[in-house]
Amino acid sequence: METARLIQSSVKPATGYSRNSKSQPAASHRKAITSPLDKPVQYVRGVGPHRARLLASLDIRTVGEMIEYFPFRHAEQGRPQAIETLQLNEPATIVGIVDSVYKRGGFGKPTVNIKLSDGTGTMRATWFNASFISDKLARGQVLRLFGTVGEYDGLAQLNNPSIEWLDPDDDPATWDYSKIVPVYRATKGLPSQQIARLIDTALAEALPAIKETLPQSICDNRRLLSRTEAIEQMHHPSSMSNLTPSRHRLAYEEFFMMQLAISLQRRWSTTYAKAPKLPTNNRIDQRIRQRFPFNLTDAQNRVINDITADIAAERPMTRLLQGDVGSGKTVVALYAALVAVANHRQCAILAPTEVLAAQHFNNIEKYLEGSQVNRCLLTGKTPKAQRDKMLQAVVDGKMNLIVGTQALLEQKVRFTSLGLVIVDEQHKFGVSQRATLRGKGNDKSKSHAHLVPHYLVMTATPIPRTLSMTVFGDLDVSIIDELPPGRQTIHTQIIKPKDETGAWLEVRRRIADGDQAYIVYPLVEESDVFDLKAATVEVDRVKRNSLPGARVGLMHGRMKKNEKQKVMHEFTKGKLDALVSTTVIEVGIDVPNATIMVIQHADRYGLSALHQLRGRVGRGSKPSICLLMTDSKGAIAGQRLNILCETNDGFRIAEEDLRIRGPGELLGTRQHGWPEFRVANLVEDVDILMQARDDAAQIVHQDPGLKSPQHADLKAELRRRFRDKVAFIDVG
Repeated sequence: METARLIQSSVKPATGYSRNSKSQPAASHRKAITSPLDKPVQYVRGVGPHRARLLASLDIRTVGEMIEYFPFRHAEQGRPQAIETLQLNEPATIVGIVDSVYKRGGFGKPTVNIKLSDGTGTMRATWFNASFISDKLARGQVLRLFGTVGEYDGLAQLNNPSIEWLDPDDDPATWDYSKIVPVYRATKGLPSQQIARLIDTALAEALPAIKETLPQSICDNRRLLSRTEAIEQMHHPSSMSNLTPSRHRLAYEEFFMMQLAISLQRRWSTTYAKAPKLPTNNRIDQRIRQRFPFNLTDAQNRVINDITADIAAERPMTRLLQGDVGSGKTVVALYAALVAVANHRQCAILAPTEVLAAQHFNNIEKYLEGSQVNRCLLTGKTPKAQRDKMLQAVVDGKMNLIVGTQALLEQKVRFTSLGLVIVDEQHKFGVSQRATLRGKGNDKSKSHAHLVPHYLVMTATPIPRTLSMTVFGDLDVSIIDELPPGRQTIHTQIIKPKDETGAWLEVRRRIADGDQAYIVYPLVEESDVFDLKAATVEVDRVKRNSLPGARVGLMHGRMKKNEKQKVMHEFTKGKLDALVSTTVIEVGIDVPNATIMVIQHADRYGLSALHQLRGRVGRGSKPSICLLMTDSKGAIAGQRLNILCETNDGFRIAEEDLRIRGPGELLGTRQHGWPEFRVANLVEDVDILMQARDDAAQIVHQDPGLKSPQHADLKAELRRRFRDKVAFIDVG
């Protein structure tokens, strides 16, 4: 065979990587580490301090975390084929000899070109930004390359192919194989191939140390692979079909561990934590309802019944209140707050932004005008003298209702009788922040060491069922699925560049009729990174070209508090016709006279964010419209935006957002304290999630403290996964 003769006559490679090579852990670190899985990744052969920092950006700090960094896909590399048989735009594996190496480009980002022959023909291969191999290629080496075939200067060419150095002394027959290659999500300075080599090194020493964490009874009942086999097959499956049972096992494990943590937390709250009883009666109910100049909807009354039943008991309420934009969650929350005050307990309402906190406080002021309920607004920008006076009133128990931002979490803030905590847009806060605020409810007497306030979470982001079972799994759920009478359905329309003139004409027509408009931009200032229009730049263009003669204001998150308040006051009072803004208006802003919204670069937002934004219009009795401006030509972007045009159902939109963007993007699950799922998918793996939830609940029922010897490894794994991540977890 001509190829074999050419290759066998070549010189040995200058730098070789055997595909079967194994590595051993550094001897100097073996005694210091109790398990190879806990060894800092820096000490894995080939890593070192610099690469350890790069791996840390991928949340890889130990050997255990490295072997759980799974490929996002696998490339099937077929058996090598002759260069003369290559077909354009088709994937191909080639084995050949390096004829020449040519490098160009500056230091750190060289481009490397080689010519490769196999006896049937010659081809090119090119690597861009190839500092990781620029010094490892030499004439005469035997290479195995895999990539998609292109063409340059009359020769077949592979751009950035995967590369493997072969030993020319081996029998060429041993090179004639197909293989499945893992492809990892890379980071700057660490390409996928380099990550693959480091993971192979880690696997060599880590696989023998892997313990089975799941009880054997569950593995048998659910027919799950062993943990060791699943991890090994996820990186290097013996066949593509073997990926399915490996992925199933690891997805189950991720769901099971999270559901176990949630079940233990629920058990702890039920068994040990107590909350003050806050009963209501007809007199309290009537006095509260008289504060609202309207009748509550059936959905609001149903949710109020859920809440009042919870807070009347000493078991702490942990309830999630979901309601689409404009459904009346604030009124329900105020009802609960006034029940707490009627029982001589304090209530704290926590909002993620100063604008939203002020909005809540203004609504409360409107409903409680003339009331004897003492209330205050506390933010980071409250003047010191006023702040000190408020804090003293809170400590003395003279302040009944406290609305604020994260300033309420500061150590200086001390409550004397906190009975209820209400958090708006819970996903904007971390678990540790939530635990901090609940901890402020403890009475000073030792007999009430576990007395905590009741806890109500509100969100206008409709949360898919699978997500509420995980991120919000320790909360009971109530849903306001009905809009107050008179609320208008919002018409949504996609606007392409050719239609913009007509869209701005509609905005001007509505302003002329006395309505007001929101103009939303994704950025505050222009950026060199993103080719997007920015609010501070576009406000002048809107005044000059789009809405000449209109009174246009500007609001964004970097403005000072008093500046934002002034602009919102002017807009609310009708002194501005249009408000150019960033997403700072996403939640809580209520101007019934605003009937039209223009969202620039709508394709750059998630569906749930767009749904939140358009909820700022349609809050009065007039028909409202939301115009989604986009210059995107992508089919996926069009499909996403069409969903908003088809429905105002927030739950359908949230499910679609979850499917497209994933839970981390939708709600920022990292902020909750839960680790990100590495394998499990909340959209595709619902059946696995339900199995894991049932099994976890049964384990906690049988062994609430995980004290049985057969659960020792399970308990250790639970602590390993959630240490420093979930502030409120307790496993007995």
